[in-house]
Amino acid sequence: MTRRKWNPVIRHSVLIMFSLIMVYPVIWWIGASLKTNQELSSPSIFPSVPQWSNYINGWHSVPGFTFTDFYLNTFYLITAVIIVTVISCTLVAFGFARLDFPLRGFWFSLLMLTLMLPGQVLIIPQYAMFHQFGWVNTYLPFIVPHALAGGAGGTFFVFLLVQFIRGIPRELDESAKIDGCSWFGIYWRIVMPLMKPSIVTVIIFCFLWNWDDFLGHLLYINSVDKYTVGLALRMINDSQGGAEWGQLLAMSLVSILPATLLFIFAQKYFVEGVATTGLKG
Repeated sequence: MTRRKWNPVIRHSVLIMFSLIMVYPVIWWIGASLKTNQELSSPSIFPSVPQWSNYINGWHSVPGFTFTDFYLNTFYLITAVIIVTVISCTLVAFGFARLDFPLRGFWFSLLMLTLMLPGQVLIIPQYAMFHQFGWVNTYLPFIVPHALAGGAGGTFFVFLLVQFIRGIPRELDESAKIDGCSWFGIYWRIVMPLMKPSIVTVIIFCFLWNWDDFLGHLLYINSVDKYTVGLALRMINDSQGGAEWGQLLAMSLVSILPATLLFIFAQKYFVEGVATTGLKG
């Protein structure tokens, strides 16, 4: 009996210890964002006098701009990408899952093959094509591919949604057809409301992948007034001519808050979407 009582205590103690080890870099990150450059080499996690000015000065560290401008640019870009991604990927997934058309299996297999194509292979031809279109230094290279169910993760989203839609009973389609509903009506009124968990999953992945897409933003965005948060972080030290590490760490810490909050508040739907997709696939 005593041994049974101690087993959960030992197990939870080990888990807590490993959790502290995993969260230590974040704790150090928070402490370092409040330090001066001289204190960064100190072994202590937190500074003797917290430098809250790192957050204020870091927010205004880019001459002529604040991080408010860069956050608005990023949210504008990602919101547009999410909207067109959800519309295009759900339509394509509904077509593959519900509609019968010639060579459907072949086209779906061809779509899945694009998952195996490394993104690095497409960088040069895509840049050349977008440059010819005059889309460099605009947000179109990110929005238009997603509007065609492409872009970062578009194929994966289609695959995810197809598996979810296949788990929805076809009897609902038949009932809707009897009531005179068209295929688009079935998609909009029947399937879309039932896809809420999987759509939230798509939104979370799409937000995270595009928020962290530093290379893509670096390639296609040249003007500071169009910079996203990731590009603005790169400018902090360059604009001041010195390594203000406290400000850089402070702004990088703030930059992860939107993605963290999104995951926390949408975690329920995210887990449900992944779990139900796996079961119904």
